[in-house]
Amino acid sequence: MSTKLLQMIREGEHQLQDFKYCISDSRKIARSLVAFANSEGGSLLIGVKDNGHIVGVQSDEEYYMVESAARIYSRPPVAFTTRQWHAEGKTVLQVMVEPSSEKPHFAKDEEGKWTAWVRHRDENRLAPRVMIDVWRREKGSTGVLVRLDEAQKFLLDYVQKYDFITVSALARKGCLPYRRAEQLLADFIVIGILEPFFGENQILYKLNRQFDLDAWSHKKRIPQK
Repeated sequence: MSTKLLQMIREGEHQLQDFKYCISDSRKIARSLVAFANSEGGSLLIGVKDNGHIVGVQSDEEYYMVESAARIYSRPPVAFTTRQWHAEGKTVLQVMVEPSSEKPHFAKDEEGKWTAWVRHRDENRLAPRVMIDVWRREKGSTGVLVRLDEAQKFLLDYVQKYDFITVSALARKGCLPYRRAEQLLADFIVIGILEPFFGENQILYKLNRQFDLDAWSHKKRIPQK
């Protein structure tokens, strides 16, 4: 067995790696490809069980299923590269995805609905609408307008005092429509004031301690990163 393949399998599933026993549905693979593209990138090892046992694949057939997942069931399409590993007389197909500059990417599910996914540890999670807003803003060129209206002031004061907030808490405590709360959090993430944090059951938006609030408060428009 290749030392490199053995090392990858020993690492198990994590933020940058997922195992797939086989591909029975391109739509499920699209979910993983989209999650990697929307996050830090990563690799799928197809032909490996969750416990690390190698079962192998029919590489040509599996490749076409991955291509279908990336081109037909992902929007926009997800770029990927592949490599074959041979071990124990079997073939493992590695599918590598780089972090994308075209995010958000969406995967089509069994009901025809397009949903965005992100990678968190060893799981694919539905991307919150806040992050979809962030990705779309980051692809724009107009920057984020800083008005320091009452809603912005409330959010800024709250996270300085409590360190983090959720969408529902912002909507409730700030007396804001839920959608407005999502958009406001997205603005603060793009600016750099907040950063998302995935908890076990919910997503928190935490104060970025590295951000210079004093410098920010003197600017009228913050250019996007």
